[in-house]
Amino acid sequence: MIALVTGASKGIGRVIAEQLAADGYELALVGRDTDALEEVRASVHTGAVCINADLCDITACSRIVDETVAAFGGIDLLVNCAGLSHKGSFTTVTPEEWDRIFAVNARAPFFISQAALPYLKQSAKPIVINIASVVGFKGYADQSVYSSSKHALTGFTKVFAKEVQPFGIRVHLISPGGVATEMVRKMRPDIQPDELIQPEEIAEIVHFLVTRKGRGTIDQFYIRRFSGLAFD
Repeated sequence: MIALVTGASKGIGRVIAEQLAADGYELALVGRDTDALEEVRASVHTGAVCINADLCDITACSRIVDETVAAFGGIDLLVNCAGLSHKGSFTTVTPEEWDRIFAVNARAPFFISQAALPYLKQSAKPIVINIASVVGFKGYADQSVYSSSKHALTGFTKVFAKEVQPFGIRVHLISPGGVATEMVRKMRPDIQPDELIQPEEIAEIVHFLVTRKGRGTIDQFYIRRFSGLAFD
């Protein structure tokens, strides 16, 4: 089984990649930091390939699919995890900032999914998992661009799921609250570190989705922070 994971060099994407390797997937790891990608490849102990790509570049969307297929012959699982954040009043947002955030958070998952679709149709167990955010259905002050882009990703995922269902492709949306990543620590320094969701908790949901059986499917997970005691 072949998995293409964007944003695999750090944070949630890295932990998801490590979980998928444990689940037996061969991996195409996509990110901008080549050294970090190589560290992930070394940690998963598989024949993973590293694909350096800046998803602000629209041509990268089809290229990473082409390179994955060239390396492995197909794609069974696509995880769109790469994301950029932005904090600040909507009155200060520039067109360049808007374009950059939307390019990575909304446009890239759209066109990567489009490029991967022919290969997903050929898979015996095709799955797409998009990592969105609680801001994809809630609004937070000073997160207008980020929230707008995740709303766009959420809307796309819902339509995409319906369009590809006839081909047996399952599409899932994971919308977490604050996760213990560098991005969230910069966006929400007000949240106590011990109250943040751990990246491994998101990877556990991915594991559940790729290993479960049955005819029922799950469209969306909303994982919120819980201030009570954690289960160790």
